[in-house]
Amino acid sequence: MGLDRLAALHGVATSYQPSAHRTLQVPDETVVAVLAALGVDARTPEAVRTALEAHEAAAARRLLPATLVSWTGPAGPQPPPAVAGLPAGTRLRVETEQGPAVEWQTPAADPPEPAPDPARPPSAAAASGSSEGSVSGNGSESGNGSESGNSNASGNGSVSGEGGVGSEGWGQLPLGVHRLGVRTPEGQEDAATLVVAPARVPQPPGRTYGFMVQLYSLLSRRSWGMGDLGDLAELAAWSGRSLGAGFVQINPLHAAVPGTPTDPSPYRPSSRRFPDPVHLRVEDVPEYAHVPPADRARIDDLLDRAATLRDGVLNKGELIDRDAVWQLKKQALELVRPVPLGPGRRAAYCDFLAEQGTALEDHATWCALAEMYGPDWHTWPAALRDAPHSAAVERARSELHDRVDLHCWLAWLTDCQLAAAQSAARAAGMPVGIVHDLAVGVHPGGADAWAQQDTYARGMSVGAPPDAFNALGQDWGLPPWRPDALAAAGYAPFRGLLRGLLRNAGGLRIDHVMGLFRLWWVPEGLEPTAGTYVRYDAEAMLAVLALEAHLAGASVIGEDLGTVEPGVRDALTERGVSGTSVMWFERDWTGTGRALPPEDWREHCLATATTHDLPSTAARLTGEHVALRHRLGLLTRPLEEERAEAAVEVADWLSYLARLGLLPEGVGDEEGEIRAVYRFLLRTPARMVGIWLPDAVGDRRPQNLPGTWDQYPNWRLPVADAEGRPVTLEELAASPRLHDLIAAFRTRTASAGAVAPAVPPPSPPPMAPPGARLP
Repeated sequence: MGLDRLAALHGVATSYQPSAHRTLQVPDETVVAVLAALGVDARTPEAVRTALEAHEAAAARRLLPATLVSWTGPAGPQPPPAVAGLPAGTRLRVETEQGPAVEWQTPAADPPEPAPDPARPPSAAAASGSSEGSVSGNGSESGNGSESGNSNASGNGSVSGEGGVGSEGWGQLPLGVHRLGVRTPEGQEDAATLVVAPARVPQPPGRTYGFMVQLYSLLSRRSWGMGDLGDLAELAAWSGRSLGAGFVQINPLHAAVPGTPTDPSPYRPSSRRFPDPVHLRVEDVPEYAHVPPADRARIDDLLDRAATLRDGVLNKGELIDRDAVWQLKKQALELVRPVPLGPGRRAAYCDFLAEQGTALEDHATWCALAEMYGPDWHTWPAALRDAPHSAAVERARSELHDRVDLHCWLAWLTDCQLAAAQSAARAAGMPVGIVHDLAVGVHPGGADAWAQQDTYARGMSVGAPPDAFNALGQDWGLPPWRPDALAAAGYAPFRGLLRGLLRNAGGLRIDHVMGLFRLWWVPEGLEPTAGTYVRYDAEAMLAVLALEAHLAGASVIGEDLGTVEPGVRDALTERGVSGTSVMWFERDWTGTGRALPPEDWREHCLATATTHDLPSTAARLTGEHVALRHRLGLLTRPLEEERAEAAVEVADWLSYLARLGLLPEGVGDEEGEIRAVYRFLLRTPARMVGIWLPDAVGDRRPQNLPGTWDQYPNWRLPVADAEGRPVTLEELAASPRLHDLIAAFRTRTASAGAVAPAVPPPSPPPMAPPGARLP
């Protein structure tokens, strides 16, 4: 029982429910290992007792938890429930991140009523009591309560105001992450991080639709062998102006871990805070036009080699080769770099360095060291592994100053082109613009894991427990953040990450958004089945998310597919975080099991037909996804059995679409069936409808096939048509098939007007069968 109690105090689960009526116990070995990663020794009963005593002693000394959240309401910020237990007369002081401090005091305890004085008439006693109550309640005699909006006499920039925990003291607090200090009348003091956040993240303006695409897969006639930020800006400008699209959702553009080969997955990056310069359009760097003649011939040669890479992908069936593209771009950028920045560009670069500060310097230092010692910091010389600000690292940073500056410069160039893409989207009339993607974690050998070692749990990996799709569970090879370290840092790592992503975004998609609440930790050396859940302070995480989204004016989409803990979707909905709904999984799982009628879908979601991890709509309609898994030996049942089940599912859906009048082309017309799927999505009240761009041209290949590594070219395929022929951005813009699909959108949105209900249902229906988790 002692181990269970200790685990509960640290948010570590000792059991979990993979389905509603089934509970599994977590092995003690796992619990002990996870507690050790949190800095808690639980190896013996004596150690458990010692840890419990230490925790209880620390809790007794505290007046406040490590982090408090104040949500803003109609009357301004509201007091966190935790402060209600503070002793009467406690003094509160909030050091705001904007500079000024706000001070006030909780009401003093009511004095005991005096015994009646027979020498005084009752009316006088009542008048005396009323006067005393007025003084003690508003502090007017002390002189610091009547002018609550002014600085006090000490001249330190603080703002004082007397009153209760819900009075003007809280109402004066600005949005931000502040420091709250308290002092009781007895002299006991404590402090905590205080997050003052808007109640909800910004919402998409009206109802809109847009494209979803893996950027690397979208090649134009100017690409260097993979899609880039110039292509993104062109896609946004064209689809916004010509098609009325409201957003473009892309894959994570996080910095990758360099290698031979580099892991092509955008969901296992080196850093989530900084983008990868492989996405740069070199010709769009202003200094490119001023490369001296002596280097122009070398640039032209690189352009020719890039054209060869592009031609190989578009016309010769070759795969996208990220490493080859980066080698060419890196050489070109090295030739561009000596061109002096103009005064305005130099000032902008200096501003960027100042804004990004230590985080960028650490990232650039890791990149420079990785060039010398390899991409996994665990294999570096011992003196360089421990901390980014050790004496050895500082010496190396100084010696590698030019390379460090190079990587800072590359981050700035990429940031500039990200901003240009968002500007192009908004100039084209997109109400949202570019929707970026946040991966669930980082590579253990990459820049973030090195620079923030104390924030990540050593010896742990994020994954998923066994479920209906994967009986062995999953280990994603991503170290998790320590919830205690996040709280101790005032959630600065999370806030910095969000700020970097949102600075050039109209929206943000969060992969596996359930990770804001809990994550499945797998101890090193154990199977995923032997992991357990570790809980995070979801209120604090959501508050930081709401704050940063508000400051950026960006909406947020949570990928909440699969098994979701009860209450999570309600909490996300309350804070304005939209969900993700995929048509094929929208069924009445707790009732008939039939397709969920479109009018019963939730309003606050991104509604789509597929994702990067799922078959394209054409593949699902034709059964090609089953044939592909059969060719790769991935089926767990006989081919005919799998094929028959898939065919029944498709037939049921097509019959339903026909009954709704959404399939006028009739069954058997593949293009018409795809249009019917998207007509169905438009029939729902979803605020955002996403078109998987490969669906618009009939692509049958998934971008990623979960469960494969080298058996399938994950993350390396260009957008292609139904015959598998790659399609350029220019060809997409002229595609009759794409325009026929978009016609359904333009007709529906022009005639339907506002189709979403004003208020979302309080408890959205399940998005997947109980116990299931999507691949």
